[in-house]
Amino acid sequence: MEPKKTLFKGVIEDFRGRASCYKQDWHNGFSSGFRILAPTLYIFFASALPVIAFGEQLSKDTDGTLTTVETLASTAICGIIHSVLGGQPLLIVGVAEPTIIMYTYLYSFAKNQPNLGERLFLAWAGWVCIWTAVMLFLMAMFNAAAALNRFTRFAGELFGMLITILFMQEAIKGMLSEFSVPEGKDQSLPIYQFQWVYINGLLGVIFSMGLLYTALKSRSARSSLYGAGWLRNVIADYGVPLMVILWTALSYSLPTKIPSGVPRRLFTPLPWEPKSLQHWTVAKELFSVPLAYILLAIVPAVMVAGLYFFDHSVASQMAQQKEFNLKNPSAYHYDILVLSFSVLICGLLGIPPSNGVLPQAPMHTRSLAVLRRQALRKQMVRTAKEGMMNNASSSEVYGKMQEVFIKMDDKGNEDSAHKELKELKDAVITEGEKITEGNGAVTAPEVFDPEKHLEAYLPVRVNEQRVSNLLQSLLVAGCIGVVPVIQKIPTSVLWGYFGYMSIDSLPGNQFGERLQLLFITPRRRYKKTGSWGEYSSVLILDRVLEGAHASFLESVPFNQILAFTVFQLIYLLIVWGMTWIPVAGILFPLLFFFLVIIREHLLPKFFDTRHLWELDASEYEECEGVHRDPSIPEGDGESITRGIEDPSEYTAEVMEEFTTHRGELKHRAPSFRDERLIRLNSVQMTRQFSRISSFAPTRP
Repeated sequence: MEPKKTLFKGVIEDFRGRASCYKQDWHNGFSSGFRILAPTLYIFFASALPVIAFGEQLSKDTDGTLTTVETLASTAICGIIHSVLGGQPLLIVGVAEPTIIMYTYLYSFAKNQPNLGERLFLAWAGWVCIWTAVMLFLMAMFNAAAALNRFTRFAGELFGMLITILFMQEAIKGMLSEFSVPEGKDQSLPIYQFQWVYINGLLGVIFSMGLLYTALKSRSARSSLYGAGWLRNVIADYGVPLMVILWTALSYSLPTKIPSGVPRRLFTPLPWEPKSLQHWTVAKELFSVPLAYILLAIVPAVMVAGLYFFDHSVASQMAQQKEFNLKNPSAYHYDILVLSFSVLICGLLGIPPSNGVLPQAPMHTRSLAVLRRQALRKQMVRTAKEGMMNNASSSEVYGKMQEVFIKMDDKGNEDSAHKELKELKDAVITEGEKITEGNGAVTAPEVFDPEKHLEAYLPVRVNEQRVSNLLQSLLVAGCIGVVPVIQKIPTSVLWGYFGYMSIDSLPGNQFGERLQLLFITPRRRYKKTGSWGEYSSVLILDRVLEGAHASFLESVPFNQILAFTVFQLIYLLIVWGMTWIPVAGILFPLLFFFLVIIREHLLPKFFDTRHLWELDASEYEECEGVHRDPSIPEGDGESITRGIEDPSEYTAEVMEEFTTHRGELKHRAPSFRDERLIRLNSVQMTRQFSRISSFAPTRP
């Protein structure tokens, strides 16, 4: 992203670029018909559950001043604003963990100030939002998004790991709180007697761990060997909300002798109760805040503005990765401007603001990519079959499919179609052609089957539109009306969900993956081969490299990986420790801003530039694993995929395999290892297994 020196230049360019395709954004959504409901429901459940969980956390940390009603209202209002007026409609916004952290600090400070207290907390938080909106407006004015590339993976993954720790911290604190009497409650009540509090805690552990285990299992259902494909897809996409419903239902199957209130359930006032309605009049109390505190609000506003700028822009980046092949332009500068207005509105309404969230934003794009790919595939297969039934030549069949691709592809043209469909053209044109091998034998390749082969050659396409974002925001707004139903969810189920969010965010975080290497013994990382003459001193990577692995494991010395990881770990512990400081902890974002300076000026003095580039690559790069089982011949992977019942299921499974849980697309390349080592490793494995009488390796 090139720096722009003219004021508002980035915003103006973004606005013009998005205005040219604004009408098309709506047309693409409505023309999809009912098929748009699948990604809409998918992203709705992915957005609503965290917002409900964050609402319970915020209610606990602010003594009920802010609850789930406010987090749902913020997510719905900001979502509608962004889906209609925002630049990038694929970006999903919502109340996120950084907002909860900052509001917790604001409340802790305000309630202990005699001139503020709980009465003026929301008004003072409103001033923080006003100053935050001003700073975001200035960032948009001065084209600050052009400097986004200075926040590298080094900072992004460290921030992600902090959120992971805070999620797990909240899960543990919540589970422990189930064993004690809530603050402000009458301990003389029968329900708060020791035996019932203890039973509540035990049930809390069961529901929390049950939700955690089943949610993690449902996440990997798509690659399971059991069940029909459509069922596995449903469980993988909607398994987590289904597990919340399941464990909530189980909480009502307890013996009747257990008193009402065990287990504890989510507490939030109904939207029409006075405590909820008072938020909408916060704007009248803004000038009741003393001038000194109005000016003091600038300090937390700087922190919030920095967090929102970073979090919102990164989420937008992830939603429009280049591998998605989006046709419409980006709008980073303009989206920051829209964010400033939505933060201002939330502050005046007395609700916590929303910003771009991960992994929901790239999840939204991925779901639309599967939808668009299925539509393209269906039409192209039909066209190819019609041509083959009419005995059309290979060139004619390809030409018809190319016409369909160009027609269905927004802003598609023949030149770009030729480039993207080159491999498909090669596969189709070779139909019926004879191949002469080296020994003189003449064979014909396998006949092109559109049902079976088209999937492998079809480029990624995304249905770029605004309808799904608007619909899911309206569904979130509808959740406010069903708060009486939401109140039936046990709090322990939400603590289990926090644990799920923590663990589920780890895969794809290379910092977390490198941390695991610290606990792998050298004998597991490397293995010396036996005495094989000239190869006796060769070191072959053992289990770590057998599966798909980060590319830096093959190109960066382990001591460099270790030093880089330990530095990140120490820095993470410092940041996490700072979040425990009661008031000064609100300044913890400063440590992330310092990472830009550390990365650009300090780390190059201690690490080789090439190694640093590998460890801090902008893209998630990994290498294929070196499989050492000689009984599985190469090339069998193709025969495995032929048994798939529905190619659309294969599309979803492939998209999931090559996407991290953060929503980042993986770049996979062949291993850098010398093929000679692979052959030697295979020979060694064959010799070892040949000693077992029951094992008979397949000969090549």
